[in-house]
Amino acid sequence: MSIELWTWNTPNGRKISVALEEMGLPYTVKPVNISKGEQFGEAFLKISSNNKIPAIIDSKGPGGNPTSIFEAGGIPIHHAETTAHA
Repeated sequence: MSIELWTWNTPNGRKISVALEEMGLPYTVKPVNISKGEQFGEAFLKISSNNKIPAIIDSKGPGGNPTSIFEAGGIPIHHAETTAHA
């Protein structure tokens, strides 16, 4: 499983990296500097339409297709559901 974590150094941003570490899932961090307004950039809005961090791109989403998930509550639920059968 290859996961891109789009985040910044905030409490909600850190929650997801902690969760991914605890689940033992490999990921790479893609910084989104919210102090500079990067969350409003076109590339990030394609991942997180509500312009909030954290967001992920899971390369092995439903049907094996890449999918983006955002919100600090939704991301762990996605991984709990997708890794329960691994």
